[in-house]
Amino acid sequence: MPKRTHPFGFVAVAAASPALRLGDPAANAQLVIQALEKAATEGAEIVVLPELCLTGYSCGDLFGQRALLTSALKALTQVTEATARLNLTALVGLPLEVSGRLFNVAAFISHGRILGIVPKTHLPNTGEFYEQRWFASSRVAPVKEIEFNGQKIPFGIDLLFYATDVPDCVVGIEICEDLWAVEPPSGAQALAGATLLCNLSASDELLTKSAYRRDLVRSQSARCLAAYVYAAAGAGESSTDIVYSGHGLIAENGLVLGESERFRFELSLLVSQIDVDKLQSERRRNSTFFGTPSTLQPRQIHFTIGHPTGTTPKLRRRFPQQPFVPSDPHRRDENSQEIFAIQSTGLARRLRHTGVRQAVIGVSGGLDSTLALLVMLEAFGRLGLDRKGIIGVTMPGPGTSIRTRQNAMKLMEALGITAREISITKAVELHLADIQHPVGKHDVTFENTQARERTQVLMNVANQVGGFVVGTGDLSEAALGWCTFNADHMSMYHVNIGVPKTLVRHLVSWAAHARHVGHERALLEDIVATPVSPELLPPGSEGEITQQTELLVGPYELHDFFLFHIIRNGFRPAKVQWIAEHAFVGKYDQAEIKHWLRYFLSRFFSQQYKRSAMPDGPKIGSVALSPRGDWRMPSDAEATAWLAELA
Repeated sequence: MPKRTHPFGFVAVAAASPALRLGDPAANAQLVIQALEKAATEGAEIVVLPELCLTGYSCGDLFGQRALLTSALKALTQVTEATARLNLTALVGLPLEVSGRLFNVAAFISHGRILGIVPKTHLPNTGEFYEQRWFASSRVAPVKEIEFNGQKIPFGIDLLFYATDVPDCVVGIEICEDLWAVEPPSGAQALAGATLLCNLSASDELLTKSAYRRDLVRSQSARCLAAYVYAAAGAGESSTDIVYSGHGLIAENGLVLGESERFRFELSLLVSQIDVDKLQSERRRNSTFFGTPSTLQPRQIHFTIGHPTGTTPKLRRRFPQQPFVPSDPHRRDENSQEIFAIQSTGLARRLRHTGVRQAVIGVSGGLDSTLALLVMLEAFGRLGLDRKGIIGVTMPGPGTSIRTRQNAMKLMEALGITAREISITKAVELHLADIQHPVGKHDVTFENTQARERTQVLMNVANQVGGFVVGTGDLSEAALGWCTFNADHMSMYHVNIGVPKTLVRHLVSWAAHARHVGHERALLEDIVATPVSPELLPPGSEGEITQQTELLVGPYELHDFFLFHIIRNGFRPAKVQWIAEHAFVGKYDQAEIKHWLRYFLSRFFSQQYKRSAMPDGPKIGSVALSPRGDWRMPSDAEATAWLAELA
């Protein structure tokens, strides 16, 4: 068994479209080899080339000429030899005569050997296409094996290619029109285990066709929970009435990773990196996928990916530092509007069901309570309720800073809700005295007493007005268990529970500019700029915040990064650390990332009991921790196996 050369599942793939010469396999062999050489220098390990690239797709009745077919086989031999020198895998298209019938095929070539040949199934014969004039479908393939250069080679549509050094990488092949069919072969291939689907194509260009093609590739990758590499014939293929563009596409589970520039006469090369480990993780959690039987009984062909000669493996993909926050401004704005709609609709439904017309919220002047308050305004607006029914309570205590206290009152007044200020200082001091807690001892008891007193006040105010308490805790706090049990951990509805901290900050900022002006906007901007803090320790001599959460539990941008990739993608901790080192290069060093990742894992496992007793709240994105929905985990599960990876 070869050594695993890709421990984290990343495989570099390429879609190449050489500048072909129609009907000239000898010249095309050299052009294909040049494309492979260029791909190898860029680290590509599996290279997909266009349909019939050794002859050209537009040869017409020349496909019936023995001279063309024989020359194509010689070209295939030359390309095969080149893959040995370059130490890579290539998928090459050519016409092949088998038992007197001509097939449009893809040859799977790896490190100097042809390991299998896959014929095309769906042959278009309308409009500009006349493939049934020359080629036979894979459905009528007379043999399962052919002989070429003294080697017996598997032949058929039922071939899947398994990488022995990257067990999650299984390659399935279809050719051009196969993708356009009602039931593309790639669907059955994916259900049979293929994670990398490759399409050798000669799709010509028509107005708007490129967008349709892109959507096909993207949607098929999503439907199959797979990566999809599409390589189309380039401008040199154009002849008579038809124009080709060399459209290359690489997609992964519905996301287009790369797209080549079209209409180039020189070589077009698109290189990207797919993550087959991530794809397998997606499949494991998708009951629809693993519950669907495949109609394909594949023959397994084994190959080794290795690495191209003269290159070393590296991470080619970019991982955003804030995976919950889209980098595209337009998409960020769309997402923000959608999130507000989800949160406010969920809360409005709870208000309608309970029949209450008043709701209570603790307003601290911090990010979480501000977002929850803005959501409450929208929910009340959806129901046509008077915003005076929103009772905001700010509860200054021993740890409250001047800045947040003032911002809380100013915000409530500016938004026109019912504002109350109830000091908890005396109540906290009395309770600490009752339990004989030493004066001046600012420990966890001192902190949590304040948190629990605030929740008691909110619950009792809600009883007074016949309403209920809206919680403010967010997804990041739930993941870390950074909430006080039976305090901010509890409410009648947690509107922020599906929103991670990095996204909370953005949502408040977005609302400030999209929905508020003047004084309200200025207040919201100042809240966004305020350090995150529970304010449970005494402020400084000038009333400033002294207790900053991120100095205690670590940067939320790191924890949200860990949360996304461990829960959403199912990545193992060693992989998360590796990609975090690349994503945060120059910002956090390896030791810092490892420290906070161990901290995250330890708290995530030890604090599950809090999530097991979590109030209802709206699911926002693909990462959710509700024990009634997405995340079912024993409260007493051990983190040992996860932490062992970071030893």
